[in-house]
Amino acid sequence: MKLHLYNTLARSKVDFQPIDPQAVRMYVCGPTVYDAAHIGNARPILVFDLVYRVLRHVYGAGHVKYVRNITDVDDKINARANERGISIRELTEATAAAFRADVAALGCLPPDVEPRATDHIAEMQEIIHRLIISGHAYAAEGHVLFSVPSMPDYGQLSRRPLDELIAGARVDVAPYKRGDMDFVLWKPSSANEPGWESPWGFGRPGWHIECSAMSARHLGETFDIHGGGIDLIFPHHENEIAQSRCAFGHDVMANVWMHNGFLQVEGRKMSKSEGNFITIRDVLNDWPGDVVRLNMMKTHYRQPIDWTMAGLKESEAILAAWRNKSAGAAPSMIAPTVLDALYDDLNTPRAITQMHQLDDAGILSATMGFMGMAATVEPQPAGLPDTEILLRIAQRLAVRQARNWAESDRIRDELLAEGVVLKDNKDGTTSWTYKS
Repeated sequence: MKLHLYNTLARSKVDFQPIDPQAVRMYVCGPTVYDAAHIGNARPILVFDLVYRVLRHVYGAGHVKYVRNITDVDDKINARANERGISIRELTEATAAAFRADVAALGCLPPDVEPRATDHIAEMQEIIHRLIISGHAYAAEGHVLFSVPSMPDYGQLSRRPLDELIAGARVDVAPYKRGDMDFVLWKPSSANEPGWESPWGFGRPGWHIECSAMSARHLGETFDIHGGGIDLIFPHHENEIAQSRCAFGHDVMANVWMHNGFLQVEGRKMSKSEGNFITIRDVLNDWPGDVVRLNMMKTHYRQPIDWTMAGLKESEAILAAWRNKSAGAAPSMIAPTVLDALYDDLNTPRAITQMHQLDDAGILSATMGFMGMAATVEPQPAGLPDTEILLRIAQRLAVRQARNWAESDRIRDELLAEGVVLKDNKDGTTSWTYKS
């Protein structure tokens, strides 16, 4: 069986052939850590977790490198930290910790590398310097901008004419810009904004340059797969391609570009104004993580998904039936029919259909594990669920790193009141137990 993936760049399904089968490399755009991740944010995390699992099965766990970044410098972060009256570092540490706890509860494997944007400022400045030297970028009034007209084939990923891209983009009007589509690589920071010294003045990076720098640092100038939500195709991924190709002089940045479809809730676009904005934590408070995971997998990753209560109830019933069928069986082998479906551009609806037809309890048990769903449910002691405890421990770690000892003590005491005793050492919480 060969692995086939839909490549947005080619607009077709391709036979996946890694640059080096001994070192398969994938980059996925991660969260901007200013607020709790919503259920739409969970979709790419779940999709590419499954891609990661498939790649590890095909090429071997030691031959796949998965990088998913953390964006921790952004105007939304600045605004939220000011709104809450806390430091940017305290906000981003706590939000990133909560995100990790949430996606772990969904059964997602951690990435091999989780780089933070603020740890890669030097790499960003190096790429910007290369772009200026090669004539693809220019400095103006403390800003550095990428010159879109300098790249004749700009727009290959989104495949729309430049005038349509201009019409559809939120174009910032500024007197220092040479072209309407030119985008920011570096911008000045005020005294109360995060910033770094640079040849162009005290400032901070634009959004797009961050992923170009982090992917190049950890995966190389060209790599195998770049993933994210369909909303990132333009301008984010288009601009990543422009920066990386022009800085490094290659025809491609990544060979395969994968994008998951949008998510709506009960037939409507999710938004706070609609009153249907749902965080991952909201869902996990009501449903087990593997129910949420299966519910996401029932729709092919490239199709839009409608998140409904009826769908969650159906997923819960499916999992209960599978567990009943596989009860007491030792996991054996992953079902070849399920692998065949996954190798066909991650066809999870077909994979689920095949799982319904499995009669061997050991094969069903192994296949559920491979898909990230537990074949059995471990009994939980009375009190808080483990996922909630992990979340609060992660939040406590973040505030301890920010040296907010009062908040750290408050979380510890709050858990103690729920019957949870934390065990700490100098590096943080090592374990917990329930009071007898």
